Parts: sequence; structure tokens; C-alpha cells
Amino acid sequence: MNMLVDGEWHTDVGQYASDDGSFERQTTTFRDTIRADPDARFQPEAGRYHLYVSSACPWAHRTLLLRALKGLEDAISVSVVDPYRAEDGWQFTPEKEGCTVDHLHGVDYLRELYVRADPTVTCRVTVPVLWDTKEDTIVNNESAEIIRMLDTEFDDVATTHVDLYPDGYRDTVDRVIEDIYEPINNGVYRAGFATKQEPYDEAIDDLFSALEHWDSVLADQRYLAGDRLTEADICLFTTLVRFDQVYHTHFMCNVRFIREFEHLWPYLRDLYQTPGVAGTVDMAHIKEHYYTTHPDVTPSGIIARGPDLDFEAPHGRDELAGEPPAGLTSSSGR
Repeated sequence: MNMLVDGEWHTDVGQYASDDGSFERQTTTFRDTIRADPDARFQPEAGRYHLYVSSACPWAHRTLLLRALKGLEDAISVSVVDPYRAEDGWQFTPEKEGCTVDHLHGVDYLRELYVRADPTVTCRVTVPVLWDTKEDTIVNNESAEIIRMLDTEFDDVATTHVDLYPDGYRDTVDRVIEDIYEPINNGVYRAGFATKQEPYDEAIDDLFSALEHWDSVLADQRYLAGDRLTEADICLFTTLVRFDQVYHTHFMCNVRFIREFEHLWPYLRDLYQTPGVAGTVDMAHIKEHYYTTHPDVTPSGIIARGPDLDFEAPHGRDELAGEPPAGLTSSSGR
């Protein structure tokens, strides 16, 4: 595993899996908070913050979705790394389609920014990164916390009045996000990076049991928390949209395709067709990253060709109670 140790880059620091063969996700390092409070160190301001993302990464994708749905594109700028991650980590390759330079500092590698924020840092170098241009440092690199900040603290900056963490739903939203994280969001990685049969089998059982549960829940309600689009749907979407093209094959999550679920598949299309969502999905980056960056899983680096899914097909979910938040209208009304 590649990571920073005391500010120095190392390419041989252990592996993703523990001794029993199960995948272990490391905790994130920078955990400061932006608050709409005059006494807060980090306050929401247009033009102050910058997101570093990979379009391939589901965790970074969450932040791009919140940025789009809240209308924060002009307020929060973005730099996009190469989907291929080699030994030197996430890299900026602006000559590649869909990638950019580091718009703030012009560095070549994301790890350079981690060291800029903390010269003695010991951590993995991950996306997303929320950077503060005023103090020239990382605010936060935990996706769940970043999307909550973008959702709840930037209302005076946002151009759309979309609330994905509404009063009356918050306990449910928090519970659903917690419930889907381990078996689904992290479950695909637990399956894909397992190095022994037993932890793989356990991950697969947890994953498909959870998918079947939420498929059943969505039979009677349009969204995970009921009749409102919330952060919970954003957190599930970024896993589901990658599932059939990547996780099913690359991570051996091949019990069923998402397109074979009666309610999850139209639910996924419903979310995809919500204004602002489709433009954040870069399937070329997604597929290149997964099939070329994990040589222990797919050593050939060949990118699987299919499947060709029609995310714009009619979904019929608008027959259920609920609709996208005020300020967003279903792109097709289908």
C-alpha cells in the first residue's frame, strides 16, 4: 500500500487486507468543519474552498453531486485527478480527457498537497479533499462530513435551495446512511479486496442481503428515507451507478446485476435523471480506474467493455409519493 509516513512517500506499507484476509479501510485524517458561525475557523464563503476529486471514486463522487444539486459550482472550484493511480498515487494529467491541472498550486501529485497541509503527516492520500484557500490547508477529507457541510452550511452561498438533510427526516437519513455503509458502500470493497474465501463470502452475503432489503423498501416509497430525496440516496447512488459495469465483474459481486432488481434498477434511473446528477457521472473514468489500478485484482489491466445500460429509460417512480426537492424537477417526468 502506498502512503505518506512522516511526510515522506512510501510504496510498501502493508496491504489492504488483514491477516485473516478481510479488507480493512483506514480512517481519514483531516476532520475540521465548516460552520456558518462568525466564530468558526472555517466559514462558508463563495470562492474560498476548492475540491480535489477523482471522477472514478464513489466517495469523491458524493461531493460532486452535492456541489451540483446545491448549485455550488461557481462557489466551490474543482480539480480532477487522473483515474489511473500508479505507485506515486493520484496524479494531475491535464492532457487526459476529463482531467485537470491542480488549479491552485500546480503540483503534479495529490500527495504534495497533503504534505503542504501537514509536512509530517502519516496517512493514505485519498479523495475527496476539501481545501481552504484562505488558510492554505486541508479542511476535511472524509466524504460523509464534506457532503453534510455542503448540504447544511452553504445555504447563503448556494444558488438552489435544495435541502437534502431536512428537518423531520434527519434521524432516518443518519440511520439509513449508517445501515448502507458497511454492507453496500464498503461491502463491494470488502468483497473485491478479500484475499481469503471466508471474508469474501461474508461480504457477499452482507451485500446482497442488504440490496434485497432496500429493493423491498423501495417497492412502496420513492426514496430511501421516504418521500424526499436526501443525502442517503446520494450515498447509495454512487455505489449503484458503478455496480453493473465495475463491481459485478471486477470485485466479483456477481450474484446479481442491479438491473435485475425490480425496484433498485428503476430507482437508480430515477436518481440519474434528476437534474444535475447525470453530469457528474464519468463512466469512462470509473471503468479505467477500477480495471487498471488494482493489478492484484485484474493484473492484465484490460478494461471490460460492457454492459451498455440505458440510464435514461423510463423509470415510473414518479407514480410513488414524493418528488425531487424544490428547485429540482425530474428531467423527463418519466
